[in-house]
Amino acid sequence: MTASPAHIETLQSFGYTPQEAHFLYLVATHSGYFMARQFLSFTGAHWGKRTTLFWTKLQASKHARTECFPKHGVVYHVFARKLYRHLGRENLRNRREHEVEYVQRRLAMLDFVLSHLDLDYLETEPEKCAYFEQTLGIPSHYFPSKTYHGQPESQPTVRYFVDRFPMYVDHAASPLVVTLSYIQPAEANLTDFVRHLQTYLPLFRQLSEFRFLYLARCDSHFDRAREIFDSLVTIPLGSNPADDLLRYFAIRKDWDNRQYSSLSETDLIFRNLSKQRFSAPRFEHLYRGWKANRISETQVREEFQSNGTHHAARFEPRLLKGVGLARGDAEEER
Repeated sequence: MTASPAHIETLQSFGYTPQEAHFLYLVATHSGYFMARQFLSFTGAHWGKRTTLFWTKLQASKHARTECFPKHGVVYHVFARKLYRHLGRENLRNRREHEVEYVQRRLAMLDFVLSHLDLDYLETEPEKCAYFEQTLGIPSHYFPSKTYHGQPESQPTVRYFVDRFPMYVDHAASPLVVTLSYIQPAEANLTDFVRHLQTYLPLFRQLSEFRFLYLARCDSHFDRAREIFDSLVTIPLGSNPADDLLRYFAIRKDWDNRQYSSLSETDLIFRNLSKQRFSAPRFEHLYRGWKANRISETQVREEFQSNGTHHAARFEPRLLKGVGLARGDAEEER
């Protein structure tokens, strides 16, 4: 990944060296927060005059402030609106104050980026939207989105890809393959992972091939995360739509009849996801006919033929290491 010369020159105009400017660009774009170890790792510097000068510049220019978090110690927050505005990133939430869980994930995000500087990231919301809309021809209504409401007299604002987890494109592959990711929070919460996949599933359905990284500081939830991904993404994308619909009908029937003991956790997750997917009146009509034995499974299958689209979804769990950490220091980041 190469920052544009214009962005580097902009940051240099504030008095930073080219290397300091490049590091600030990465922080402002991907996290908003950084730790001393990350700056030292990126620059190859050691504690001393050089690092002291950098901290002094940040604070004298009021570009960053220090915050102290449990188990992390001192964290630097790059918050200056002027700096973000000069980079064309004024609307990023990075410059605002956040709770510790948000900060932990942003530090983890920066660790990933600093460990993989050679990747071609889709860094901003416009870049991601342009890639999927213009390069892949996918309409924006399939994108994960969130609506923000301002003042009563103002129009709501729709923002896309608000999680901002690392996303990049492998241009060596043919066709192009996009890699998306999810960063597990410090307090592992697989319910959050389920919600994340549900939000992205409409986009996944439009992709013939993609890779998904599950990034975490430890591997204790890797197997369960894979099971969830297979249940919500891999299996549905690889199946006939009629199979999914009939499975939903069977699970819904047991739920309606209060036969809860016959339903597994995976069944309940599938039910909640399918309620959104099969919410149109057409599906409701089919369900009532199927439940009353007026419509057979064969009739349902005849109505929903597969379009033949092949989906290749690759799930990869990866341990996320803290750059600049010695082995014995790893617990500091958990």
